[in-house]
Amino acid sequence: MKLFLLVAGCWITLLSTDPVVAQSKIDKSKMSFLVSCEQAASHYFHVEFQCAGIRKDSFDLKMPGWMPGYYQIMDYAKNLEGFSAEDQEGKSLKWIQVAKNSWRVYSKKTPFVKIIYNIKANTQFVATSYIGEERGYIAPCGVFLYVEGMLKHPASVTIRPLASWNRVATGLDSVKGTDHSFIAPDFDILFDSPILMGNLEELPPFYIKGIPHRFIGYHLGDFDRKVFMDDLKKIVEAGIAVIGDIPYKHYTFLAIGPGRGGIEHLNTCTISFEGGQMNNRESKVRTYSFIAHEYFHHFNVKRIRPIELGPFDYDKENRTRMLWVSEGLSVYYEYMVLSRAGLMNEEELFRAFQSNISAYENKPGHLFQSLAQSSYETWSDGPYGRTGDEVNKTISYYDKGPAVGLLLDFSIRNDTKNARSLDDIMRFLYYEYYKKKKRGFTEDEFRRACDSISGGDQAEIFEYVNTTKEPDYKKYLQYAGLDIDTMKTPVPGAYLGANVRDRNDSLFITSVEWNSPAWLAGLRGKDQVISMNGKKIDAKEWRGMLAATKTGDTVKIAALSANGTRKFDVALGARSERSFKISRIVHAAPFQTGILLSWLNGK
Repeated sequence: MKLFLLVAGCWITLLSTDPVVAQSKIDKSKMSFLVSCEQAASHYFHVEFQCAGIRKDSFDLKMPGWMPGYYQIMDYAKNLEGFSAEDQEGKSLKWIQVAKNSWRVYSKKTPFVKIIYNIKANTQFVATSYIGEERGYIAPCGVFLYVEGMLKHPASVTIRPLASWNRVATGLDSVKGTDHSFIAPDFDILFDSPILMGNLEELPPFYIKGIPHRFIGYHLGDFDRKVFMDDLKKIVEAGIAVIGDIPYKHYTFLAIGPGRGGIEHLNTCTISFEGGQMNNRESKVRTYSFIAHEYFHHFNVKRIRPIELGPFDYDKENRTRMLWVSEGLSVYYEYMVLSRAGLMNEEELFRAFQSNISAYENKPGHLFQSLAQSSYETWSDGPYGRTGDEVNKTISYYDKGPAVGLLLDFSIRNDTKNARSLDDIMRFLYYEYYKKKKRGFTEDEFRRACDSISGGDQAEIFEYVNTTKEPDYKKYLQYAGLDIDTMKTPVPGAYLGANVRDRNDSLFITSVEWNSPAWLAGLRGKDQVISMNGKKIDAKEWRGMLAATKTGDTVKIAALSANGTRKFDVALGARSERSFKISRIVHAAPFQTGILLSWLNGK
């Protein structure tokens, strides 16, 4: 399906995928892709990349190592198979692979080169491509090669779907008069434009200031579509209201069906979506929150961005200490957008922040890693922190980021007598750096913006960003007439502190909490549990046996590690946690209540 037809004639000529044009006299360079789906049953895309008019003795083709929005090296090149190159007469050209993601073609100044390859696509995830007999999804960084040094070159893409499929959906503009052909002004835009194909369903679009917003997906499920689209419009309107601008000509929500996660793009987002989750309040709010997060990202990270996040180096990590702004504040705004749209009530809003705060404060990682470090180390730690026993040393900027955002917002409102807010910071960054200077902002520029707009010194807030100092939650929440429970209370049941999982017919410890009875006894992640109290058990039995114990009891565990089999007598302890429950102060002052109400209503 052609999603948008606003195309100038010169673009159509420049980006033609007709091989006859490619074989004629070349005056300007042209690049085009043809993606075929005939091997869908085997989970392969077949790709032909036509490069016309480059006229070099040789040139290098590269595949990105990662996808913007997902801050992990993905090694997409490992899925490329059957690479070959030929000229306009179909004669083979010499080539060699010069790096794991780079191929050199000896083109001898020929005016036309066709690169042919297959992409293995069998993983259902928003950052990886997938194709099967029912649908296909292209994560562009893992499918499209680029000519080194020519990222700013335009490109076209033509999809040849299976005959049984009804639609091809993407945020790219369509080439007028063609089926399933699209254009990108450069490869950065191409890599930022996923493509979904198959038997898709498009819900009736809504318009805001004449701009169409579409929701298209695979296997959407059973839910009230009209209510959903009405609510989605409220989410988008509330998100736009934060910044006061709409920077795209059209926006498309791509629901990929089975899979995990969501990734933001300039005028699209890809999300895993199951409509059946819309049929109870808790899962509905969770789904709306997820969608609001990915939508708000088109402002915060795609346009309001740390300077390290674009232009991109697709070969290596693009590290920044400010993912807590890009991701953490997007979590903050997913909550605020839903609240302002009337889709999340006050209790649910407080509970969302409570969940974030308790998620890292009740884990030892907050003693070891700062919010800025969490941002910088995500390329090695993973977006949610390290796994195994190393999880004890990390936090997630998805948790602490929105908490610091909450404190910063209340601090600004208090310092300016409720005249300014975090919204003003976001608007300033958008108009000053994205619109005016056409670049990202530095860490110092972000800090200066916060100080300048608040009219004060936000040094304490940034201490919470750059160190492991515990935030003074009560101080900042009281500015808005709120209280927070930071008292430790006992957690019912005996405490061991080891998490387990069944693997085949064996039981393994996945992680051990730092300073827990299991940790102090010497148990560690990856140990294989041979027995508990002399009995071979699985994960269900492990939990059942622990549930029957009490504080002070001793459990006997035999475990196999790299050092052989060892026996552990572990005395079970007790555990206390803080709830961080947020509530209104009963007799708040009028100024405090004013801040709270303006915060809730987006004033």
